[in-house]
Amino acid sequence: MIEYLRLAFGTAVVLLPGVAVARALGQRSASATLAWALACVFVAWAAVFTLHRSIHLAVVVLAVLGVAALVAGRRQLRGIASLSRAPVWLLGVVLGWFLWHTEGAVTGDGLFHEARVRKLVELTNLHLRSVDEFKDGGLHPGYAFPLWHGFLALVSWFSGLDPERVVRHEPSLLTPLACLVVYEAGVAVFRSKWAGAGVLVAQLALVVFGPGHGGAYPVLTLPATSSKQLMVPAAIALFFGGEGWPGRAALAVLFGALALTHPTYALFLLFPLLAFAVIRAVEWRVWAPRIGAALVPTGLVLLWIKPIVDETLSHDPGSTERVNGFVQYGPQLVVTNAHHFRLAAAALGRSGALTVATLFLLPVLGLAARRRWGAFALGGTLLVFALMEVPWLFVHLSDTVSLSQSRRAAGFAPIPFAAVGIAALVARRAFVLPLALVAGIVVQRRWPGDFQYGLTHGGPALATWIALFGGAAALVVGLIARRWEPREHFVLGLGAVLCFSAATLAHGAWHWNPLNPTDQVPLSPRLVHNLRTRVPKGAIVLAPLKESYRIAAAAPVYVVGSPVVHVANTRANDPYGRARAVRHWVLTNDPRVAQRYGATWAIRAGRLYRLPR
Repeated sequence: MIEYLRLAFGTAVVLLPGVAVARALGQRSASATLAWALACVFVAWAAVFTLHRSIHLAVVVLAVLGVAALVAGRRQLRGIASLSRAPVWLLGVVLGWFLWHTEGAVTGDGLFHEARVRKLVELTNLHLRSVDEFKDGGLHPGYAFPLWHGFLALVSWFSGLDPERVVRHEPSLLTPLACLVVYEAGVAVFRSKWAGAGVLVAQLALVVFGPGHGGAYPVLTLPATSSKQLMVPAAIALFFGGEGWPGRAALAVLFGALALTHPTYALFLLFPLLAFAVIRAVEWRVWAPRIGAALVPTGLVLLWIKPIVDETLSHDPGSTERVNGFVQYGPQLVVTNAHHFRLAAAALGRSGALTVATLFLLPVLGLAARRRWGAFALGGTLLVFALMEVPWLFVHLSDTVSLSQSRRAAGFAPIPFAAVGIAALVARRAFVLPLALVAGIVVQRRWPGDFQYGLTHGGPALATWIALFGGAAALVVGLIARRWEPREHFVLGLGAVLCFSAATLAHGAWHWNPLNPTDQVPLSPRLVHNLRTRVPKGAIVLAPLKESYRIAAAAPVYVVGSPVVHVANTRANDPYGRARAVRHWVLTNDPRVAQRYGATWAIRAGRLYRLPR
């Protein structure tokens, strides 16, 4: 309980400047608060990296920004905040409490990010390359500016908790914010609080309860997850709900933060928004400025990181690298040859029962194609699916962002919005609710989802093709034919989504336990203690690859090599060359390896010792 309260305090303090800026601009949404909070964090860490200082300067800058915003917006703060979102916030708090018990040991990619947060908290003379795993390596193209790591580092500093505890348990504190921004996105798109609640239910069913073990929320501290579950719905809420120049400014700031946290995700979110804007081109005066507010910061960030991206071998790959990608992601692809491949249709329905049902019924949205929410839900889904299933488009997308990333674009189809829209159109009478309950049980039993790495069975390919071709036909007919637009029933629609998702929610509740309760190969407590007390901060440690990965997370040090799957494959990093050198040292104890990479400490057989100069 004490740890929870300390995390709550640290999170609140870091978000407070964002609250003050948003209120000064007359914005009271959680989405705007998140946008401006990340903007303040960016300014704070930009000052640190420019002046080569420590986290203490970031704390000072954050405090100055917060006080200045409070003074500037003191009149705005006198109003009483709306209580309409209080139930959603309370739901998020309760869900966060329960998630605490599913947040297992920090493993996998979490160790990579914990290492970066630890360096930001403990090192001085910081610059952009200070957080890398290698002292003489290069920037990671996805995390060139460690914005989200900086957010977590500030939470760690204000709470006084070790970065490992923050990476592990901060998701419980971020869950209320995640619920709020999803709800706000639903309200902004549908202009209905009931529909907003439906989108929240659909989102929780898809990403929390469907996979079991808390789904994505126990790892909300990872940049890929936080950007998808926090920043993406917040950006949708601001795109559809932000009014005037403050709304566009918040949207631009949030897209900039999203691009810095996970660059490809900002690009992927633009796909459904652009599809919507094209369909609603007649309202270009409304939507063109908002598209511009999203495009400009995204383009600037992509332009800034382009030299780093150009160094990666997965960008615009050669024949060898492409074959390696086919081997790694083969089950998820349909490959004709090296220049003609696409995502397997079964992969688009892999996220469980609600997605499968939505794909089968997607053509129903043609009835609402002229409405704002219908254009987004149907047009956005169709464009994303076309990018995944048309080989020419998918190949070019993969060459641009890498095959590893292009597959993830499928997750940016606005499925929760489509599900709520379909339910609102289909649920005409109360008798639909028991039918939805039975249908949900049947579909959950038949297609519970395929959430493991790779693709084992996925969803029904037929559902994807019905969604793509049937949805395209329905969109054309809905736009050009004589209109017959049935009225939406958002209250019954919420009930239908709840009933259909009941089996999924029960499945998630039944499997409410940590996916990785412990680290299978942890460092010994004695070794961790020695690393933190004997080894100088910023020293280079030579150790076997698996140990090196954990050493960088346990102490603010650099390593010689790391498992290649966790290293950006750039020329500066040279992950394969480093891995070969470390393996050679393990076998031969060749001192030239340490000399080559500047290592001054080494670990062998779990024992730490200083290397001779």
